[in-house]
Amino acid sequence: MRRTSRQDIIEELDKRILVLDGAMGTMLQQYDFQEPDYRGERFKDYHLPLKGNNDLLSLTQPEAIAEIHRKYLEAGADIIETNTFSGTGIAMADYEMEDLVYEMNYESARIARELADEFSKRTPEKKRFVAGSIGPTNKTASLSPDVNHPEYRAISFEELRKAYKEQVEALIAGGVDILLVETVFDTLNAKAALFAIDEVQDEQGIDLAIMVSGTITDASGRTLSGQTVEAFLTSVMHAPLLSIGFNCALGADQLEPYMKRLAMQTNFYTSAHPNAGLPNAFGEYEQTAEEMKSCLESYFEHGLINIIGGCCGTTPEHIKAIVELAEKYKPRKILAESV
Repeated sequence: MRRTSRQDIIEELDKRILVLDGAMGTMLQQYDFQEPDYRGERFKDYHLPLKGNNDLLSLTQPEAIAEIHRKYLEAGADIIETNTFSGTGIAMADYEMEDLVYEMNYESARIARELADEFSKRTPEKKRFVAGSIGPTNKTASLSPDVNHPEYRAISFEELRKAYKEQVEALIAGGVDILLVETVFDTLNAKAALFAIDEVQDEQGIDLAIMVSGTITDASGRTLSGQTVEAFLTSVMHAPLLSIGFNCALGADQLEPYMKRLAMQTNFYTSAHPNAGLPNAFGEYEQTAEEMKSCLESYFEHGLINIIGGCCGTTPEHIKAIVELAEKYKPRKILAESV
């Protein structure tokens, strides 16, 4: 297993814009997996429905997960994300699969690690990295799910910390280079993840690269927990981050104003992985690879980006177009001492 150091990643970021992969869920939809596919032989008699538990596919359909990673790497992605967006005991409680969390995360990281190493050997001049995807969970520590009881919280900071710690330990054991706390809609959840990461790194004596990516939920320009770009940055800038950025909810056009504000406010590296436009009335993303490429060009022209990729609706075709664009531009410059 070859894990890349934080400093090695920084050296790559200083040389070029790194391209993150695209959507895992969008690619899995193309397989049209049904309940028996999610169950596989191992869980064929499981007592609950499992369709929709995409993280479980790392155990029951590992070839499909590997194939998706391969397609993104062939498209030119520098960083591939593990299939672990919902890989916490909190999210897996919906399927009563909390006891499988470590195995899911470990296997997801291992699969991605093998593919990244394979492609790194092919192109030694272009290193490939694995980012452990750490999603927001399906509960929020800052907001009540019950409008009649605004003081109620469905989850505590301590419960989040414990859940994230288990996920982080497994991702590290599986060989990730980067820990990506992504799609942050509640910064308190993200703080619990960062606390857990710090705890694990102290215990293991390691220093991994950490990316944080928030989500601006609508035209108000705020996260779901009410933070502006600047407030979100202030809330997490105490952590020794590699990068900060935004993903999901918005397409490249809609996200650009917030990336401009972020790029002017921070000396961390910046990242963006927007959706393929906005969904239509059926929840489908119709923006083509060339259309997304055109929307993203001003990001590069204005020097907003160090790491760029795609979220919902994006495919290897989108990533290939982004790679072609990124190769034409130099990365955003930051002060070395800030990372």
